[in-house]
Amino acid sequence: MRPRPRAVHRVVSQLTRRTMAVIMAGGRGQRLMQMTDNRAKPATPFGGKYRIIDFSLSNCVNSGIRQILILTQYKAHSLIQHVRRGWGYLHGELGEFIDIVPAQQQHGEWWYRGTADAVYQNLDIIDQHRPETVLVLAGDHVYKMDYGPLIAFHKESRADLTIGGVQVPIAEAHEFGVMSVDPSHRVVSFDEKPAEPTPMPGREGVALASMGIYVIEVDFLRKRLEQDAADLNSGHDFGRNIIPKAIADSRVFAYPFQDIETKAQAYWRDVGTVDAYYRANLELVHVQPELNLYDEAWPIWTYQEQVPSAKFVLDEDGRRGSAINSMVAGGCIVSGALVRESLLFVNVTVDEGSVVHRSVVLPHVTIGRSCYISGAIIDEGSVVPHGTVIGRDLAEDRRRFHVTEGGVILVTREMLAAQRRQAAGEA
Repeated sequence: MRPRPRAVHRVVSQLTRRTMAVIMAGGRGQRLMQMTDNRAKPATPFGGKYRIIDFSLSNCVNSGIRQILILTQYKAHSLIQHVRRGWGYLHGELGEFIDIVPAQQQHGEWWYRGTADAVYQNLDIIDQHRPETVLVLAGDHVYKMDYGPLIAFHKESRADLTIGGVQVPIAEAHEFGVMSVDPSHRVVSFDEKPAEPTPMPGREGVALASMGIYVIEVDFLRKRLEQDAADLNSGHDFGRNIIPKAIADSRVFAYPFQDIETKAQAYWRDVGTVDAYYRANLELVHVQPELNLYDEAWPIWTYQEQVPSAKFVLDEDGRRGSAINSMVAGGCIVSGALVRESLLFVNVTVDEGSVVHRSVVLPHVTIGRSCYISGAIIDEGSVVPHGTVIGRDLAEDRRRFHVTEGGVILVTREMLAAQRRQAAGEA
């Protein structure tokens, strides 16, 4: 009975080869607050050495999808720089590519007006490569997914459009498109960010939410986008406009994102808020986190700076360099300091006498002597002065930094610079 799995795998690999991925990476990312003042959300660092977009790109490459468009718009420089440095190894002579496509005002004097309009404005590029199927992805979610079974489900269901679906707590469902499906997984209703989400049948605390993943037949995609572009009352968005109309007269299905063998909900995180970003990063320091970054069968690819190994120095009482239940990336130096339940990205320096507790410290941060930092995100390139205390007095932290509803303290270079200017003025 062994030949059947190989035959199925070959069918799936043929499907992914005939699929083009379009990654939406042009959103403003306002819910990440000051973290996206100078970068697009998909370019935000994650997990010690990656950028958020690396997960969508790695899923494509690992699934056998090697024709990829990245649609950018706002604050795209660091994203473009990262993709060019880390993702230029595909073979153009074999028809493989990852192309960065900036907004170009293809159909008028406007930039992308919504997710549907972004794809519509680039239909000519899609047509040049004549894919059979288009896979539309969000570039700002963290997950590992083989898109092959998704596309196979789409074909087997004879669907015009298939939506990746994930179960989310009903309290969080208002942030997503919420679906209701029949027993065959055909979508019967879709509400984009509803005030009162509809729970799944028999599961009052859970809703079926869209992952922002769509598999669409090319001819169907072109027809619907052209109709939408001609509608002056449309918001030109997949969730608000394209999908509800398609449900009424076409075959729209939901693909449950779950473990193929156990049927358990698979790992997926929307890290679009500061609190969610903080939680998702700190989950990685657990002994057995849900997201396995050490999985050799499904690697997450990225651009890596050429840096030396992490170093821990000094071994005296009160000034011993150590990290406990933490992840520490290359180029870090922990000098006579204690790092506990934290994640240090590339090239972070923590000076002697300092304590970093349950914090996410982004690349190229310098933390001075005798600092105490807890429950914080320290943004890229920040220089934390000697003796700084963060995380002991939230009222004081709110005066200096941004504190979320969940009590996470976001610290940026600009905030620290403002503190230095204020201190200099008072002096």
